[in-house]
Amino acid sequence: MKNSMKRIVINLVLIIAAFTIQNCVFPLIPFLSASPNLLLILTFSFGFMSGQRAGMLYGVLAGILLDLFYSGPFGFYTLFYVYVGFVNGICTKYYYEEYITLPLVLSILNELAYNLYVYVFRFLVRGRLNVLYYFRELVIPETIFTVVTTLFIYRLLLYINRRLTEFENRRDTTIV
Repeated sequence: MKNSMKRIVINLVLIIAAFTIQNCVFPLIPFLSASPNLLLILTFSFGFMSGQRAGMLYGVLAGILLDLFYSGPFGFYTLFYVYVGFVNGICTKYYYEEYITLPLVLSILNELAYNLYVYVFRFLVRGRLNVLYYFRELVIPETIFTVVTTLFIYRLLLYINRRLTEFENRRDTTIV
């Protein structure tokens, strides 16, 4: 029980830290035209590494944080992040620790899906039809930043996951 509690606490700290950095630190950096979507990276990574249920749980947590922080209909982000956690959890059967190509492809696809979701339900519905401007000025820079950041964050998450698994396995073998 303590092992899973430690994992839960560490993952909650990661989500809160990612939310804080994404929404409170990155906007203050003047030379960034767009910022990486850290919560999206964490959600799809947890789903990819741990399965659908974990991905959906982290999607709920990340989505609720964003829904509380931004105005609009409550559940807008939660719905998308739960869906991301679920869909990426399907890819768990292709999960290999050192395999970085699939997480990068998933990062690109998730970022494009996120931006399309936001565009359709935040801009297109209100009659803002300049999709080329939106993609050129927002989607492409944010996608590039997110993919580059995924290289580092995913490795960090792999390291943390590996250490927690070793710790859990070590504790399980000493209880005899």
